[in-house]
Amino acid sequence: MIIKVALRNVFRQKRRSLLTILTMLGGFALAAVSISWGDGTYAHVIRMFTRNQLGHIQVHEEGYLDQRSLYKTIEDYQQIGDRIAAIDGVIAWAPRLFAAGLASVDEKASAVQVTGVDPQLENAATRFDQKVSQGRTLPQNPEHTVLLGQGLARRLEASIGDSLVIVSNAADGSIANDIYLISGIVESGNSMSDQLTLYMHLADAQELFWLQARVHELAVIVNHLDDVDPLTAQIQQQLPDDLVAASWKEFARSFYVAMQADKRGSYIALGVVLLVVAVGVLNTVLMTVLERRREYGMLRAIGTTPLQIVRMVIWEVLCMAVIGIAGGIVVAYAVAYYLLVEGIPMPQPFTWGGVEFTHMYAQLSPHVFWVPALAVVLTALVVSLFPAMRAANVAPAKVMRLH
Repeated sequence: MIIKVALRNVFRQKRRSLLTILTMLGGFALAAVSISWGDGTYAHVIRMFTRNQLGHIQVHEEGYLDQRSLYKTIEDYQQIGDRIAAIDGVIAWAPRLFAAGLASVDEKASAVQVTGVDPQLENAATRFDQKVSQGRTLPQNPEHTVLLGQGLARRLEASIGDSLVIVSNAADGSIANDIYLISGIVESGNSMSDQLTLYMHLADAQELFWLQARVHELAVIVNHLDDVDPLTAQIQQQLPDDLVAASWKEFARSFYVAMQADKRGSYIALGVVLLVVAVGVLNTVLMTVLERRREYGMLRAIGTTPLQIVRMVIWEVLCMAVIGIAGGIVVAYAVAYYLLVEGIPMPQPFTWGGVEFTHMYAQLSPHVFWVPALAVVLTALVVSLFPAMRAANVAPAKVMRLH
């Protein structure tokens, strides 16, 4: 009966109740779209960092991430990779070799990071062949060919078919130098990396740097981001004592910290929205209580308990909250779905963490709706307590004299 009376009271002042409901609807929709848009942005960046470049999990010799060295290598990497691939949830792995050197084409020279990859495994893990914008990708068998990042090719004024000379230090202390044919240009999506990186077949890189059957890194791709932490622990159990498995949160630590800080900022914005909603609800409920003091006095006079009046006022606010949330879900879903499919093109592309953004996309998931819904309900509940207590404590004999 109390719920029925509360629902009837909501529509006694239609205009005021409508404005309150619209306030809740707008706050919910704004919060939901904001969370959805933020999640989509983070998911896009994480995909760019992990699925397309770094991998979700990496395996190195202990201490490699703290101080990268040509000599901190992984031996028997093929056997270790096969054990990792057998773990449920792992979909691909790829070995990599890294070294610094000096590359020159005719009279142009530049410092480069040489990255040795196994074309077949790298294509399966990070779709490496799809990043070759010009020319052809690395062949399955070593042919003394290299790929240049787009920015590096511009710096060296290099074209496909040119000869490139690499000079560096080999692991045995000798001078590593050789001539390679440029077969393609890579556009990885990371403009900073493309200005420095030179790719070659893993076997060619092992021969050049005298690292036969050794690599510096194993990049692992998993099915779902949520599985990264438990799978990292499982992989660690399969490794020798001198090797360490690290998730993307560790080897991309600066990006992860920046992302968490940005998320905290978005929740502060959500708090501001809820504060606006709370002020609107409080104003409406207080005005309603003041106007209906005589009614509450009459209810008290006929035997209604203070607790029943408190419950009635709270149910009135909750009814408006439920209606506002229902409408907000429709509005938020429509907007978020549009942002998911079409995205918002940036007037000027920008780079964050080395990744270039041309569009911003949203992402739909259950918490996009239940988090702001819970926040709106709790806010309305807390705000309604003070007016409800005030309505319950009216003096019947005093307020019934009011006209």
